[in-house]
Amino acid sequence: QVQLQESGGGSVEAGGSLRLSCAASGLSYRRYCMGWFRQPPGKEREEVANIDSDGLTRYADSVKGRFTISQDNAKNVLYLQMKSLKPEDTAMYYCAVRWAGYCYFPGSTSWYNYWGQGTQVTVSS
Repeated sequence: QVQLQESGGGSVEAGGSLRLSCAASGLSYRRYCMGWFRQPPGKEREEVANIDSDGLTRYADSVKGRFTISQDNAKNVLYLQMKSLKPEDTAMYYCAVRWAGYCYFPGSTSWYNYWGQGTQVTVSS
């Protein structure tokens, strides 16, 4: 049974930084795509970054140069380092995984197999 648990969210001022973590358990396949999504209040969930099992990363234009997705395969943890945060980055952030040998971007919510519960990020101006 795959379980994903996000942590690291919080409230910061604009220009600040946060690092989100997604602890994964039950990952039984070597080929996967893992993504970070966010959902602002009243808006659709959108993918902001993903990484495949070869370490290839992709980003939304809105976060390029500010967010970095990475993974610690030994610990089964996915990270999202967020810098120069803006009020428009305020959202619930979710991690997700799909058993696949590739990622595409932006991935749809229906493409991913498993989801975490989310962690809230609030950026004040």
